[in-house]
Amino acid sequence: MKLSEIKPILKAQETLSFQLPDGTLVPEHFHVTEVGKVIRHYIDCGGTERKEEAINFQLWDADDYNHRLHPEKLLHIIELSEKVLGLSDAPIEVEFQGETIQRFGLAYNGERFLLTSKQTDCLAKEKCGVPEKKPVLKMVSTPSGGSCTPGGGCC
Repeated sequence: MKLSEIKPILKAQETLSFQLPDGTLVPEHFHVTEVGKVIRHYIDCGGTERKEEAINFQLWDADDYNHRLHPEKLLHIIELSEKVLGLSDAPIEVEFQGETIQRFGLAYNGERFLLTSKQTDCLAKEKCGVPEKKPVLKMVSTPSGGSCTPGGGCC
């Protein structure tokens, strides 16, 4: 989800709810302790220079059980961050404390925000000798056990 996608959702919502990939909900008394601009400037394993930008939300579960962050307050924090940090319409990443600090993608299912799992990947497979995955083909048997014929639906 990009920054431009979350703002209209926040305007329409009455409450904020975030769900972890395992289905559990982030406690309702969470705080958004940071909204930041994260710039990654790196060289991949194939020697290609790359730059990525993301917007980072850090969620924090405190002992402040009476606290409830409302959508309009988060929208205000985002708008202030856009002005002060010069945020672009970049993808949003969410940090949340589990066993360690975990980083998630963000999606919306019409009811709540979903913290989605992120994956690593090799960006230079052709230079590293990592074979590309071949497509999996579904094998079918012919009804009569014979060979396929044009228009027979088995090829």
